Amino acid sequence: MIDWNSTLAAVWRQRKEMLRPVVHIDPIGLDDLLGVESQKQQLIHNTERFLAGKPANNVLLWGARGTGKSSLIKALLNAYCVNGLRLIEVDKQDLLYLPDIVDEIRELPLRFIIFCDDLSFDSNDSRYKSLKSVLEGSIELPPENVKIYATSNRRHLLPEYMRDNLDSHLVSDEVHYSDTIEETISLSDRFGLRLGFYPPITDAYLSIINYLFADFSGNREILHKAALDFAHTQASKSGRTAKQFYNKHSDDGFDESSK
Repeated sequence: MIDWNSTLAAVWRQRKEMLRPVVHIDPIGLDDLLGVESQKQQLIHNTERFLAGKPANNVLLWGARGTGKSSLIKALLNAYCVNGLRLIEVDKQDLLYLPDIVDEIRELPLRFIIFCDDLSFDSNDSRYKSLKSVLEGSIELPPENVKIYATSNRRHLLPEYMRDNLDSHLVSDEVHYSDTIEETISLSDRFGLRLGFYPPITDAYLSIINYLFADFSGNREILHKAALDFAHTQASKSGRTAKQFYNKHSDDGFDESSK
């Protein structure tokens, strides 16, 4: 059994069918995440309500890759672990174990976020049904001390096909969706807070670069050009790309002469 008083996070290991305590937690802080202030504040507000025992929502963070969705959840743990917040990461393929994992923690006095990263399902994938039962309960109410925070590139988690719209129709000027679309939307609807993340514009990307290179004393224009050139090779002006550029140059400094 895990001692949750000293363990801040754990990951589910399918082969052993057990939770493994995380020893080395990503130290990222909320202040390290730039360009997502609105999403950050909404997530903080929801999490603080959850920790205070007030009504709070399950959260779906969806949108472009590398925009800080997963990092925000990790940063929440670092910010609020002293307030009794704990994190359990469960991979998509292990969702069928989710009810068993929740049974282990539902009577504990701490507050748990179940973290599902990069969540999406194929049209014939039935594992989402285990997730739905935890989100809204079945014959048993969902636990008050557990919330699901998931990230995804898809807004509705399940694939959407043009042919599914063909069965939708109007009834008294109201759209009645096909059964397939209703099933697609119903899963994401169970997340009461849905936060969209979009690719940063150039100014936001360069703001992240400036934050990462706060101690850089050289020519900022040259730094920015190099960072933008790097972003073009990655086809992304995201926070992740900015961090990768920083990782490339942080040890030996930024070599202006080579740019």
